Amino acid sequence: MRPQGVRVEWGEVAAHVRDEVASALGSPVVQAQNQPGGFSPGVAARCQLADGRRYFIKAVSSDQNPDSPGIHRREARTTAALPRALPVPSLLHVVDDGHWVVLVFEEIDGRAPSLPWSIPELRAAFAALDELAEATTPCPIPGLPSFGELQASTFNGYRTLEAGDGSALERIDAWSRRHLTRLAELEAGWAAAAHGASLLHADLRADNLLVRPDGTFVVVDWPNACVGAAWVDKLCMLPSVGLDGGPTPIVVEDVLEPFAGIDADAVNHVLVAVAGYFTYQGIQSDPPGLPTVRAFQRSQGELARAWLAHRLVLE
Repeated sequence: MRPQGVRVEWGEVAAHVRDEVASALGSPVVQAQNQPGGFSPGVAARCQLADGRRYFIKAVSSDQNPDSPGIHRREARTTAALPRALPVPSLLHVVDDGHWVVLVFEEIDGRAPSLPWSIPELRAAFAALDELAEATTPCPIPGLPSFGELQASTFNGYRTLEAGDGSALERIDAWSRRHLTRLAELEAGWAAAAHGASLLHADLRADNLLVRPDGTFVVVDWPNACVGAAWVDKLCMLPSVGLDGGPTPIVVEDVLEPFAGIDADAVNHVLVAVAGYFTYQGIQSDPPGLPTVRAFQRSQGELARAWLAHRLVLE
């Protein structure tokens, strides 16, 4: 199951905003092809201008989702601050009328990773992430939140379930119900375990990666950029890898050893928080404009819990 939102088209963006984009770029958009993947309800399109130039354009308003404009504004601030040498698309223009937010990026000549993920391509992706982490440790952007701060209100799923009135427990899986007290205890240590000095993307999936013709990777969509332990991005990405029939996190860990040299307890603490997040979010109502996100979270939760059960020894 690929992450997929329900996007508006470029022609549905307010006319005055499209005119302002045309003025900023010196030519109007004449063709816009939305790209698959991701959950944003806004435009995310490869665009061609009347003069033949091409860009990648993202656009959203609060009409689609009340939180999405703020997410685009965060992405603009972060991407503008990233060093140009990194494998990240350059942000070229921002149009923000207080309601619509439009981000204009360079268009990357690249494809999405082949799905289902293969071990060789996943190995190449992890190598690229290792290189990116090396280049951004310590994090080159001042003022970013830590991963612990970013996820403080969301990586508490098991603790929220344990503290609740019990009605939600009927809707979660039997394994989580059986071990809820222990899982909540382990979850409490995740922020300390994720502490570090590296730049993190904090939302890595196949739809946030592009592969250039030479095989190098480009990392896109940076609204959740933060600071933490470099291995956290790989851990958070792995439950999504198996959704399209790729290798499960258990297989990936056995074959690629992405956490070699990392304290096993630290990995477990963060993995519990990831599993708890998906478990809790998966039983919530669909957010406005995002009708597919809960099903995607439930699927990731199943993979994360299976991986967690494999790593933990629970009676």
